[in-house]
Amino acid sequence: MMKELNIAKNELQRKGFLDLPIDVRLDLFAEIERLKKEKNAIVLAHYYQEPDIQDVADYIGDSLGLSQQAAKTDADIIVFAGVHFMAETAKILSPQKKVLLPDLKAGCSLADSAPPELFRRFKEKHPDHLVISYINCSAGVKALSDIICTSSNAEKIIESVPKDQPIIFAPDRNLGAYLARKTGRDMLLWNGACMVHEIFSLEKITKLKIRHPKAKVIAHPECEAAVLAIADYIGSTTGLLKYTLKDDAQEYIVVTETGILHQMQKENPGKTFIPAPPNNACACNDCPHMKLNTLEKLYLCMEYEEPEITMNETLRIAAKKPIERMLEISARYGL
Repeated sequence: MMKELNIAKNELQRKGFLDLPIDVRLDLFAEIERLKKEKNAIVLAHYYQEPDIQDVADYIGDSLGLSQQAAKTDADIIVFAGVHFMAETAKILSPQKKVLLPDLKAGCSLADSAPPELFRRFKEKHPDHLVISYINCSAGVKALSDIICTSSNAEKIIESVPKDQPIIFAPDRNLGAYLARKTGRDMLLWNGACMVHEIFSLEKITKLKIRHPKAKVIAHPECEAAVLAIADYIGSTTGLLKYTLKDDAQEYIVVTETGILHQMQKENPGKTFIPAPPNNACACNDCPHMKLNTLEKLYLCMEYEEPEITMNETLRIAAKKPIERMLEISARYGL
């Protein structure tokens, strides 16, 4: 087994995860619970993870909630079932803790759409602008930002900035345009987007609405403006979940990544949730990066404490400042 482990560790950077055999007789749920206790580890999972991972997680949430949990946990090990920028954020906030990510290849199309060096040049052309960056970005872009935001707190973050202060909003142009409409602020937008939220089909959603006339359309603000225009409610992932709990409708067309449907169904067993289809042959819209994490990879990374997220300390300190500003503003508004 030691030989296999050494080979797997040597292949880690190329494959992204520990490629090791697992005894099929193992109860992975029980093993993960055992490892949590033995190693004082906490499993944080995003709503877009597969249902098995959500069910074994200590905390499930969106980017804001996960950041808050990462900042306050007393665990020695943070196992982040999400994508790379999320695990990076946990390391930025908790440098003394070991942060693990089940698959290093679990990236983010939106974060990748803003390479730090290109963003630096863009920022230098507009020196009078304050930079508000959506949390779905790399540590390099965070370090170039003044304040970080999430879809849960972005409106309040923008409103906390003086009206005469020019703003660059990065990296999501759709979320930025939505926020500009909501706040009345004329913001300079970086031209990035999320591959999942960009490919929802307005035509297919409209046809679904015809087939389900009583269904409400609920959408994430990373979607394009035409899709948001037909939504009954627009909100963050957590916002969408909370809306289904308090709203009286019995059917919902959900326009975001399908992972959230697991929690919606658990919290609302009597209601129907219909995933909005993308503009391709698929019936629903999954994030290929989020779905790289599996229960098996989660178990292996906890057992062998690899892959681990590490970071240059100068970069970490620079990236931490705008996240701390976000957490301070969020706390002020009770978010």
